[in-house]
Amino acid sequence: MESVRLIDQDGTQRGIMPTREALALARSVELDLVEIAPTATPPVCRIMDYGKFKFDEAQRAKESRRRSTNVGIKEMKYRPKIGAGDFETKTRLVEKFLGEGHKVKVTIMFRGRETAHPELGRRILDRIVERLGEGTKVEAAAKLDGRNMTMVLGSERRAKAKNESARAATVDVAAQPDGE
Repeated sequence: MESVRLIDQDGTQRGIMPTREALALARSVELDLVEIAPTATPPVCRIMDYGKFKFDEAQRAKESRRRSTNVGIKEMKYRPKIGAGDFETKTRLVEKFLGEGHKVKVTIMFRGRETAHPELGRRILDRIVERLGEGTKVEAAAKLDGRNMTMVLGSERRAKAKNESARAATVDVAAQPDGE
């Protein structure tokens, strides 16, 4: 590597110059000479603080990992003869999971002679979808496999955004004094 195309710390092109001269220029401003494009002819180098560059890059990677959402599949099991209180409790949990952005696999477990009445399971699944409302979409329709009937529910992103804006509006109204 006899000569390099140099970009200085401000991002301006300094042109093609000998490597030793580029290195001396970087040392004079107490920065590093970093090779950006080694396959180019001549190779492209930049004057920068390499430690700060690596730190900023690590921070950006950390931030993008933090912002990414891990969508998991949660499962909730029901029985055909479920009581009203248990139904409400389990359905509230399903609603919570969907609100967190997870997908929910709803399973109806049949025992013994219950398998002869799959319409009972379908009725429960319909009640769940009806109870959860518009923000829920059925990603995999109800199907019977063996002694279990399963259905996968997902949350609509648009519905989540509506809920957040409605919550913000509620907070704004609640923050105003009573006299206004």
